Amino acid sequence: MRDAEAIGQFLEMLAAEGGAARNTLLAYGSDLRAASSMLGGGLVSADAGALQKLGAEWMPLSRTSVARKSSVLRRFFAFLEEEGIRRDDPSDALPRPAVQRALPRTLGHGDIDRLFAALEERRSDRHGDPLTLRLIALFELLYGSGLRATELVSLPRHALRGDRPFLILRGKGGRERLVPISDRARAAVADWSAQVPADQPWLFPSGHSHLSRVRLFQLVRELAAEAGIPPERISPHVLRHAFATHLLEGGADLRALQTMLGHADIGTTQIYTHVNSAHLVELVNAKHPLMDLPKAKAPATD
Repeated sequence: MRDAEAIGQFLEMLAAEGGAARNTLLAYGSDLRAASSMLGGGLVSADAGALQKLGAEWMPLSRTSVARKSSVLRRFFAFLEEEGIRRDDPSDALPRPAVQRALPRTLGHGDIDRLFAALEERRSDRHGDPLTLRLIALFELLYGSGLRATELVSLPRHALRGDRPFLILRGKGGRERLVPISDRARAAVADWSAQVPADQPWLFPSGHSHLSRVRLFQLVRELAAEAGIPPERISPHVLRHAFATHLLEGGADLRALQTMLGHADIGTTQIYTHVNSAHLVELVNAKHPLMDLPKAKAPATD
């Protein structure tokens, strides 16, 4: 596959799965095309040595710029491996300058309550409507299990079997992981799967394949608008962030969360501890009994 085609598919995925803004897509596309040009159009097939040379070309740039370019390329190569375009990920050869990571976008508990209230309103208004049953199953798995958009839309028809309260998924890099599925999510999937022919290969079929990431992104934003949540605040990936953040707030173990999210490096999972810490600071400021006491006066000075 040529670089231009692979870059186009990657940017489409970012727009659909992560809800990336137009300026972000333009910046990512610019970084990838510049890297492709430096490598003579061989970015898709680049090996570790080629990426080391690329990193050397970036040496005059600021740490922030190098970190951004490396991050874009790491995501690009992870995408290539996940999509089966290449069998390995050489991005470990890219430089990793130390910079502060941005906190992931997430949703509050009130936002989640509004989304599920909108789902229940749809269920009441459109009793037995297959598309409503599908939407409920999609949301239960997105927020209830933290699935990636790609993992969700490509679930096999019989991914959930009987009373087995978990899924076995093959995620990034071909790594398998066990994902717990709640009782309500299994019930929602059972209601929807009754509408899907038994010989259909996909749980969420669409045309000759499965539901696309782009369509999933559209469905998520449509429901957000119904729930009174600005659509630009939400995407399938934001719901995955909300799943992780709310589990930590509830006392989940970081290692267990790493396993459920399918992170190879616990450092990726640790970003959620910063989100949780911010929540705890707000909680202390709002609820701690000392906050109701008068502040101590500063000592008088001569």
